[in-house]
Amino acid sequence: MKLLLDENLPVKLKYRFRDQGFNAYTTRDMQWTGKENGELIRLMLLSAFTTLITIDNNLSFQQNFIKYPINVLVFVSNDNTYETIMEIFTISTEKLKTGFTGVQVVIHPAHPSYKDT
Repeated sequence: MKLLLDENLPVKLKYRFRDQGFNAYTTRDMQWTGKENGELIRLMLLSAFTTLITIDNNLSFQQNFIKYPINVLVFVSNDNTYETIMEIFTISTEKLKTGFTGVQVVIHPAHPSYKDT
């Protein structure tokens, strides 16, 4: 599984995904910083990425992912710090390992929209 971490995520998160066996890159690694979402998806397809990981909650509404063979994992959190994201990292890797398709959301328990089910 080839993951792309959006530019709004901490760079060192890439290494945590690699520690878990994922082939992870950042937009900076790919020299894709500042790319609009449509262009980013096109570049991902050309480079055989399977999953985009982002904290851009609006991304799933901005793009029609049904027509693209790319999965998206969206973090919903009060901030995008490494420490905060690491608090939901295990849940994130579990979702990735299930092989989901489309858009999946991981909500941090401290976020106001979190509901304990």
